[in-house]
Amino acid sequence: LDMVAFSAAISACEKGDAQEKALQLFSEMEHSNVELGIVAFSAAISASGKSAAWEQGLHFFSAMMQRKMELDRISFNAAISACESAGKWEKALQLYSTMGR
Repeated sequence: LDMVAFSAAISACEKGDAQEKALQLFSEMEHSNVELGIVAFSAAISASGKSAAWEQGLHFFSAMMQRKMELDRISFNAAISACESAGKWEKALQLYSTMGR
């Protein structure tokens, strides 16, 4: 599989309430030699928030920043939503305040 196929599958699972499968596919993508793209990361962040693994979602978000990926509104919204679903409004506000910098 390539980046596009993995990303599409991860996104479809996340949107179809199959968060564990989305995270499993993301892990497979990480361990294969396929480039991790913003779509896959954003879907994994969103799946993490929906599965109550918000800290894992923030780990993915941090990994995107470390890789110097260009973060977009979708990435920020996924991370903010993951915090919101866990009741971590302070962290959500912190992320919101860094958007656009």
